[in-house]
Amino acid sequence: MRKVELSKERLGYLLVIPALAVVIGIFLYPFITTLWYSLHSMRLNVPHLGTPWVGIKNYLLLFGFNRFLYALRFTVFFAVVGVSLQLILGIGVALTLHKHFRGRSAVRVSVLAPWAICLVVAALMWKWMYNASYGIINSVFLQMGLLNQPFDWLGANATWAIISSLIATVWRDSPFVAIVVLAGLQSIELNLYDAAEIDGGNRFQVFRFITLPLLKPAILVVLLFQTIHEIRAFDLIFALTQGGPGNATELASLFVYKFTFSFLDFGRGSAAAVVLASLTMILCLIYMRFLFKDEVS
Repeated sequence: MRKVELSKERLGYLLVIPALAVVIGIFLYPFITTLWYSLHSMRLNVPHLGTPWVGIKNYLLLFGFNRFLYALRFTVFFAVVGVSLQLILGIGVALTLHKHFRGRSAVRVSVLAPWAICLVVAALMWKWMYNASYGIINSVFLQMGLLNQPFDWLGANATWAIISSLIATVWRDSPFVAIVVLAGLQSIELNLYDAAEIDGGNRFQVFRFITLPLLKPAILVVLLFQTIHEIRAFDLIFALTQGGPGNATELASLFVYKFTFSFLDFGRGSAAAVVLASLTMILCLIYMRFLFKDEVS
C-alpha cells in the first residue's frame, strides 16, 4: 500500500514538471534576466560605455524621478478607479441579466461584444469617437446644444484625457465583470431568497445579507484579475493618448516602454519593469489572502 502511495506521489510530480517548466520558461527566466539588467547600466544609444554594474543606482534614480513617481501614482489611481467603476457597472448589469425577460439570451450575447473586441481596435474606435473634428461625441453634443464648439477630449487638458481614458476602459472591461458576477448569481440557491421573502426582507436587505456575501468569491476573483489587468494596461492608453497630453495619462507600463525602446535605456527601463512586477505580485498576494481566508481559517 505504501509503495502504491509513493508511486502515485511520483506520478503527480512528473505530471507537474511540464507546467513548472512552462512557468519557468515564460515567467521566471525573463524576470530574472530583467532583474539582472536593472542592476547594470545598459544604454544602447551609447554602446561604447558597455554594461557596467551599478547595483541599485537605477532604482534610486527612478524613485528620485518625478515622472516615474507620477506614472506609479497614476497607475494605482487608474487601477483603483477603473476597477471600482467596472465592478459597480458589472454588478448592476449582472443583476439585470439575472432576471427573466424576453430576449435575455440575445442581450447576454450583446453585452459581451465590447469585451470580445481587441483592445487596440476598441481604443482606436474611441479615439475616432473622441476626435475634435469629426468625432461622433462632439457631433451629438453640438446638436443637443451641450457644446458651443468642438472639444478635444483627449488633448485639451489632463483631466478630460484621464476621464475619457477611464470611460473607454470601463466600457471595454465591464462585460467581463458582469459575466463572472452573473455566474456567481446563478450558483446561489433560490430557496435562500424564498426564505428571506417569508421573513419579510426587502430587496436591499436580501442583496445586503444574502446576495453580496455569497458573491464574495466571484467579486474577489474579478478584483484580482481586473486589478492585474489595469496595472499592466498598455494597449488602450498607448492607442488613445500615448501618455498625453504631456505625461498626464502615462501609465507605468508606458513609462517602461518609452525608456526601454524609445530612449534605449535598458537599465532604468528594466528597473521600472521590476518595480511594476513587484507591485503587481504584492497586490496579488493581498487578494489571494482575502480569497482563501475562509479556507485557511
